[in-house]
Amino acid sequence: MVGPESAAAGEECDLSKKPDRILIFSGKRKSGKDFITDELFKRLGDDKSVIIKLSGPIKTHWAKVKNLDADQLFGDGKYKEIYRLEMAKWGEHMRNKDYGYFCRAAIQMYNASNKSIWIVSDARRKSDLKWFREYCHSACRTIRVSCSDETRAQRGYVFTSGIDDAETECDLDDVMDWDLEVKNDNLNIEYIMKKIEDILK
Repeated sequence: MVGPESAAAGEECDLSKKPDRILIFSGKRKSGKDFITDELFKRLGDDKSVIIKLSGPIKTHWAKVKNLDADQLFGDGKYKEIYRLEMAKWGEHMRNKDYGYFCRAAIQMYNASNKSIWIVSDARRKSDLKWFREYCHSACRTIRVSCSDETRAQRGYVFTSGIDDAETECDLDDVMDWDLEVKNDNLNIEYIMKKIEDILK
């Protein structure tokens, strides 16, 4: 895996070939967006699609400099919650210098430039939407995944001060112009996939 520092200025990130479609997913912690994007990726196949995690370069860098278990940082368990606040603060510091920093680093990290459909699984800020729209506005479609706090709690969500009341979780709360809004309490995956297929067309 490639750390973000190697794509800091975007020199090594090939942005000359634009994808046919960029599906940008957003949602609160434990809303189920990873499950949905994983399922979508399985159906589309890795010959034409790729999942881009904007948090990927952050977690890879953090695992390297802190000597942490990268697999657990990328997992869905409690391990990454221990380091989430520190990682978020470092990420904010880097974005304040260059809001496209992690977008470019993630495209490079996941070798996305040769795929026709990009599935961005974890947009969290207006600057994320801004960068992808500036890069290829016509290809972008945005999907907001939401569910009740009760459902999130059943999936392991516990409110964390400094995370759940901060920009990393709240910056997109007032965005209203999503191409698709998915209510994900009951996880009717076939219905959700049909809606996403509609916007792929």
